Amino acid sequence: MRSSLSEALEQAESCLNLFRNDPSILTSMDQITEAISAAFLRGNKLMTCGNGGSMADAMHIAEEFSGRFKNDRRPYPAMAFSDPAHLSCAANDYGYEHVFERMVEAFGKSGDVLLALSTSGNSANVVLAAQKARERGVTVVGALGVSEGKLGSLCDLKINVPSTRSDRIQEIHMLAFHAIIEAVEIDLGH
Repeated sequence: MRSSLSEALEQAESCLNLFRNDPSILTSMDQITEAISAAFLRGNKLMTCGNGGSMADAMHIAEEFSGRFKNDRRPYPAMAFSDPAHLSCAANDYGYEHVFERMVEAFGKSGDVLLALSTSGNSANVVLAAQKARERGVTVVGALGVSEGKLGSLCDLKINVPSTRSDRIQEIHMLAFHAIIEAVEIDLGH
């Protein structure tokens, strides 16, 4: 067997154990669950954004809310900022760093939640989206790595994965948000 395969699994297990054994993590996950549940109960929405693999994760999280996760239930209002027409238009006209900020300005309102995923915390377009969200009274949830970068200080709530490796961070983000989605479904009686 290739040693790299075993090493990858060991690294993932080690990262997960560090994450699980940090008592602040469950508190953060519980607070994020409450924020999203409360937004949905008020008739507000969840917006998600990220770049590359984090965009794929943002889309995955949004569709679990708007589609179906474990139970048949009403769809929850969640949307990922991933429309290619918007991304190419806004990038061409304003610069790529403004693509998510423009979406927050177009759709974000007080009481909404923005989930901003960035393994480095320094993606300019995610940071600008968080700044715009704060201006509009949108709760900012950060999904970050051990280094919060510029995004960390803009977050009302956050999950920090104890790693600098994007792959390990993204793996734990998805695990954490699958647990949060299930908890939201339970909170809302589904």
